[in-house]
Amino acid sequence: MMQMLAAGGLSILTDGERQADTDNPRGYYEWERIKLLRQEPGCIDEAEGKAVKVISQLLFALPSGREYKVIFMERPLSEVLASQAEMIRHRGSVGAEMGQAALSAAFEAHLKQVHAWLRDKSKISLCRLSYHQVIGDPSHAAETIQKFLVRPLNVQEMTRQVDSGLYRQRS
Repeated sequence: MMQMLAAGGLSILTDGERQADTDNPRGYYEWERIKLLRQEPGCIDEAEGKAVKVISQLLFALPSGREYKVIFMERPLSEVLASQAEMIRHRGSVGAEMGQAALSAAFEAHLKQVHAWLRDKSKISLCRLSYHQVIGDPSHAAETIQKFLVRPLNVQEMTRQVDSGLYRQRS
């Protein structure tokens, strides 16, 4: 998604700290400082007019009183967990100390909490996009994003960013 937004012409808030690797050969469009959002809510000021990747756990820390546009990528949890497990394996580190069923249940409960919280936020505009829909019809996804953001974007370049060959963890 971040690659699509950048290709479309949006300014992306990224630090380039995390380099491309086997799991993400086209690189990561992440901003390490966003992880401090709970402790430093004002850091979000740097994202004004830009796109920044925010994991769902940090959405709760977005300072109130501002307007946000959130593109929420939805993907089957089995694929998300398989992807995370593969990344952890490639790094040679250890993941969560719980079984797959418990981990899946925890993620499912978290997502329900996030979606309920988002429903109550009048200053957060939300665009939900299915990962499968983006992979299957990137042109439609790019047009949906352009309409949601209400700004001219290079929809053709956004569409070209989607590489179904990178869709490796399938359920």
